[in-house]
Amino acid sequence: MKKRLAMILALMMASTALMAGCGGQEDSAGSSEDSGSASEETATFEEKQEGDTFTVGFDQNFPPMGFVGDDGEYTGFDLELAQEVCDRQGWEFVAQPIAWETKDATLNSGEIDCIWNGFTMTGREDDYTWSEPYLDNQQVFVVRADSGIESLDDLAGKIVDVQTESSAQAALEENAALAGTFGTLQVVPDYDTGYLDVESGAVDAVAMDIVVASYQIESRNADFTILDESIATEEYGIGFAKGNEALRDTVQQTLEEMAEDGTMAEISTKWFGEDITTIGK
Repeated sequence: MKKRLAMILALMMASTALMAGCGGQEDSAGSSEDSGSASEETATFEEKQEGDTFTVGFDQNFPPMGFVGDDGEYTGFDLELAQEVCDRQGWEFVAQPIAWETKDATLNSGEIDCIWNGFTMTGREDDYTWSEPYLDNQQVFVVRADSGIESLDDLAGKIVDVQTESSAQAALEENAALAGTFGTLQVVPDYDTGYLDVESGAVDAVAMDIVVASYQIESRNADFTILDESIATEEYGIGFAKGNEALRDTVQQTLEEMAEDGTMAEISTKWFGEDITTIGK
């Protein structure tokens, strides 16, 4: 009888220990999950110091904002602004070309500090920590001057190019009534492809940013024209990772100083023939 009672007590103690162990694992896992959530909520970004790098993510096929120049070096309006910010802050400027469709992953991984490349704020307001807008822009159509296309109605049945993941693509997705009149809407990897398609006659039009379109027409000396009717209006800003207000504030303050002392106007005039920036105006 004593042996039987001892065995029962032993089994009860083992069962209690096992349950305690399982409970401990659950609590540990729960604590780990809670800790992870708290870590995400309290994510911090280190403030940049003199000598640190400032890495700008950009589409290298997006002149005049950022592209590869004739000398093989990265250049462009946005990159020149970023370089000036770095010069004033004592940072080392790094221009990092990125695949546009993976821009968010590249930013959130910390590979780049911001997306600065004619980056449209419209529709993305809650996705990034934004600078103040520094340029106004429109989404328009570019056609050959001899195409006979003079209005949006004339695009009915035509072949139209648009860059993947671009603001123009988003605008056309929102304006399904217009896009539905096209014969074909082709998504291409970059605007250079769209321009070459229009130039060769492979397509009838390309939808894109008016700032870029105007520069391309001027620099290529191409016999293209921009339709008067726009698809959408928008603003350009600099997109930082969510929560990185410290870096955003430093860059914003520097841009405001550049606007006040005329440096921003000089850079704009160099690229566009006039000051089209909006900071401080």
